[in-house]
Amino acid sequence: MNKSFFLPVSLLSLLVAFPAVADDNETKDNVINSHIPSLNEIQIPATNAKLLTQQPAANEVEPEIEPEEDLTPTNDADISIEAIGEKDALPESTPIYVIEKEEIQKQGATSVADVLKRMPGFAINDVGHGADIHTGTYYRGASINQSVFLINGRPINTNINNYHGSTDLNSIPVESIERVELYSGAASSLYGSSAFGGIVNIITKEGYSQPKLTGSIEFGSLSLNNQQITYAGSANKVKYNFSFERYFIDNRYRVPVGAANRDNEGFLFNADTAKSTYFGSIGLDLDAKNSLNLDVTTLSSRRGLIYFGFPLQRDRLDHDGLNIGLSWKTRLGKDNDSNLTTTIGYNQNYFSTYGPTGLGFYRTGVLDTKQISARVDHEWKLSQNNQLRWGIDLQNTNLKGDVLSTNPTLADKNEKEDRNVLNTALFAVNTWNISDALLVDLGLRQSFDSQFGSYFNPSVGLRYALNPVVAIRGSWAGAQRNPGLDQLYVFDTVHNWNPNPDLKPETGSTWTAGVDINLSSKLLAQFTYFGSSLDNRLGVISGRWENIGLVDTNGLEAALQLKIARDWSTFVNYTYTDAQIKTGTDKGLQLGLIPFSLLQSGIGYQKDGWQANLYLTYNSGTRRSVFANTAGGDKSTDFSPSFVNLDLSGRIPVSKNLGLTVYLENLLGEQYERVNRIYSPGFTFRLGLTTNI
Repeated sequence: MNKSFFLPVSLLSLLVAFPAVADDNETKDNVINSHIPSLNEIQIPATNAKLLTQQPAANEVEPEIEPEEDLTPTNDADISIEAIGEKDALPESTPIYVIEKEEIQKQGATSVADVLKRMPGFAINDVGHGADIHTGTYYRGASINQSVFLINGRPINTNINNYHGSTDLNSIPVESIERVELYSGAASSLYGSSAFGGIVNIITKEGYSQPKLTGSIEFGSLSLNNQQITYAGSANKVKYNFSFERYFIDNRYRVPVGAANRDNEGFLFNADTAKSTYFGSIGLDLDAKNSLNLDVTTLSSRRGLIYFGFPLQRDRLDHDGLNIGLSWKTRLGKDNDSNLTTTIGYNQNYFSTYGPTGLGFYRTGVLDTKQISARVDHEWKLSQNNQLRWGIDLQNTNLKGDVLSTNPTLADKNEKEDRNVLNTALFAVNTWNISDALLVDLGLRQSFDSQFGSYFNPSVGLRYALNPVVAIRGSWAGAQRNPGLDQLYVFDTVHNWNPNPDLKPETGSTWTAGVDINLSSKLLAQFTYFGSSLDNRLGVISGRWENIGLVDTNGLEAALQLKIARDWSTFVNYTYTDAQIKTGTDKGLQLGLIPFSLLQSGIGYQKDGWQANLYLTYNSGTRRSVFANTAGGDKSTDFSPSFVNLDLSGRIPVSKNLGLTVYLENLLGEQYERVNRIYSPGFTFRLGLTTNI
C-alpha cells in the first residue's frame, strides 16, 4: 500500500485564500413513528447544509418542486419530540455532521460507539463482538482523549488515560439520544483546547406533547439480550423523559490459533459484557423567556478484558458512572437575538480493575474521578451580519487512585493518591457575514490551569459560496491537551507503568479545507481535507509515561448522500488517514490501530411499514502495535489484513404499533481480524420486537 497519500498543495491554500459561506442548518420538528425508518427518511451522517447564498442569484432557475407524499394520518400525528440541547449558534466554517434518532434506531445501535462508527472520520476498534478497549476510538487520527465529548453541551471526558479509566462511550442509553452532532474547527474555542480531533455533542430527548411508552426487546447470537424502555410526556409547563436499557452478551466464540485471549478449547475468553443504564430528564418552562432543564444519567458496567501480551488475560473491569446537569436558559432580548445559558454539571466515573496475574499474584487498580463544572454561555446577535458567542468555563477535577499488588517486587508501588486540578477558560467566537457569500469565524480561548499555567488557543474559519451549488471552506485552530492526573501521579498496577510528574502538555494545531456540492435536493456531496500536528505526544517508554515526540496527520473525508427514488436512498462515507510518527524509534510509521482507509456505505428501501437496509464496511487494516505477539513472530510494522463486512437490518410490521426487527451481521460469514489479533465471530443475528403505545 502506498502510504504517501497525495495531498495537493492547493488544498492548503484554500485555508487562507477561499473562505466559504456557512451552513444555515435549521432545527426541524421530528415525528415519532412506530417503525424503523429507511435511509431515505433520515439525515445520513452528513451536513444538512444550505450551500446557496442568502439571496438567490438573479439568473437562478427555480427547481421543480415535487408533490408531497400522501401520508396517512396516525395517532402519532400530533406528537412532537423536543431535545434538551437545542441547536446552538455554532461556527459554520466546518461541516456539522448529524445523525438523528431514526438512523440510530434503524442501525440497532447498542452504544454511542455503535452510533459513531458509521460517521465520517471515525475509526472505532473497541466496539462490537469481542471488542478490546485497548484498541481505542479515533477521530481524524486523534485518540478519544484528544477529542471532546459532550452531553447536552457539557463535558463527559475526564482526561483519565489508562485503559481502565478512559471515556466510556457506553455511558448513555441509546434510547435516550435525540441526535449526535459532530463538529470541529472554530468550535474548539467554545468547548475545549484538547479538540485535536473534533467535538462530539450527544443531545438527549426531553419529552413528548402527550405521554407515550416505547420499548424493545431483543435476543441474538452469543447469548445476547437487550431491553430498552422509555416513558415520556408533558403536563402543562413540565416535560419529562425516562429511559432504561439493559444489555448483555457473553462473546464466547471460536477463534483461530494466534488470536488474542484464546483459551485451551479454542474460544475467546473473558470477553463478556453486561451494562445497565438509566436516564431521566425534567424540563420546566418558567415563563415565556426562562426555562430549566435537569438531566441525570447513571451507568453500571461489568466486563472482562482481553489483550495480547499475557498467556490468558483474566482481569475484570467494573465501571460505575453518574452524570448530572442543570441548565437555565433565558432570553435577554427580542427574537432570539440574545440568549444566556447557565449550566452546572457533576460527572463521576469509578473504574475498578482487578484480577490475577500470570505469576499467581493478585492486583487491583481503582481510578475514581469526580468532576464539577460550571458554564455561562451568551449568544448575542450584535447586528444583522455579526453574531458573538462568548462565556466562561470552570472545571474542577479530583482523582483518587488506589493501587495494590500482592507481588512482593511491586510492594513499594502500592499507594493511594488524591489529586485535584482546576481549569478556568474564557472563550469567544465571532461570526461575521461579510457578504451574502462570505463568512468568517474568529475564535479564542484563554485557559488558566492550576497544573500547567495559562495558555491561549485561537481559531479562524472561512466559508465562501462560489455559486448556488458549490461552496468552499477552511479552518485552523490551536490546541493543547494536558496530561491526565493518572499519567502524572498514579502507578498502573495492571501494565506496571510508572507515572511521570514532569510530563509536558501535548501541543499543536489542527486544520481543514473542503468543498460542499449541492447538485439537487436529492444529492449532497462533501469533501474535506484535514490535518493536525501534535508535538510532545504522550506514550510509554521502558514502563514510564514520557513525551515521545511529534505526530503529523493528514487525511481526506468524503461524504455522499443520494436519494435514488421515492422509496430508495443511499450514502457513502470514506476516510483516508495518514497519521505519521515523525520522531523516535517508530519514526515514519503509521500510528498503531488506525487504518489508512475506511469506507462505510448503505442503501435502504422502505414502503408500507416494510423496510430493509444494507450496510457495507471496508477497512484497509491497522498496524499491530499494542502487545504484539513477538513469540509468534509479530513485528511492530505488521498490519492486520484488510476486510469487507456486510450487515442487513429490516423491519416487518406485525400491527400498527408492533414490529419485528431483524439484524443480520457479517453476511459474508468471514472470521476476519478486526484489529490487533481480535477476530470477529463470523455470522451473527439479532431478532427483536418494538412497540409504541
